[in-house]
Amino acid sequence: MTKRLFFTLLLLSASIVSACTDNDDDTKTPNNQQEVNQPIENVNDTVETKPDETVSSITQAEALKNVKEQLETDLAVVLPKELPVTEGTFLTATTKVEDKQVEIIFFESEKYMPINDIKLKNSSNATVIAKLLVTQYDSVAQASEQIAFEDYSQNGGQQVDLGFTIKGYQDAGAGSLWTGWNEGRWALAAHTRTDNPQAGLELAKQAVKYLEMHTLPIPKQNGFAHLDVYKSGNLIVWQNEKLVYTLDSIKEPMKALAIATAFGR
Repeated sequence: MTKRLFFTLLLLSASIVSACTDNDDDTKTPNNQQEVNQPIENVNDTVETKPDETVSSITQAEALKNVKEQLETDLAVVLPKELPVTEGTFLTATTKVEDKQVEIIFFESEKYMPINDIKLKNSSNATVIAKLLVTQYDSVAQASEQIAFEDYSQNGGQQVDLGFTIKGYQDAGAGSLWTGWNEGRWALAAHTRTDNPQAGLELAKQAVKYLEMHTLPIPKQNGFAHLDVYKSGNLIVWQNEKLVYTLDSIKEPMKALAIATAFGR
């Protein structure tokens, strides 16, 4: 083979290799370019969030569902839709079921704690929000006896204006001053001391205003609420046929109302 023929064959081989390489690059380039230009999917775009579905509300819904599942009882117990917890805390609870009674103690905790966690027996791990007691009586009449319903307009006392066309009636005795009023089948009263009468009136007005926008559960037959300025005697009780619901262990009187109205939603 002559040198000229050898170099001719060498150049021809190099051209073929170069052409194959260019074709491979041309084949890959569009796909690679497409991958580069493809927008990155935003994870947040794939999640539908409703305005009301915050992390807090979802956590509460799950906790209340778990509470319901823990109640191995034939009693038709209704739970509140939500509870007023401190922002950033978790809702949890302990449950106790007897033959004709259910006790639920609601807590808030800085760390997630399952329902009936043994750590809830230690008060340093969680804070009590409220205690709910649901008791079934043998008859509707017997359940009615547990409700301290009063028609304050018939009891006398000094009449006061609570706003929204509602009249209250004040009665004092043994260092205490009560401002009582009625809304539907409910009897409500705000308690203060006789040396601080304005605080009781203001609490009653605040409660009346709140109940203009929020609804208490409809009792069968009646219900009563005692709200305490000094955060020591908040108590809300109502009847549902043979069942009597009792809410207590709630420090803030307006929180007691908020929890009670959460049953009526």
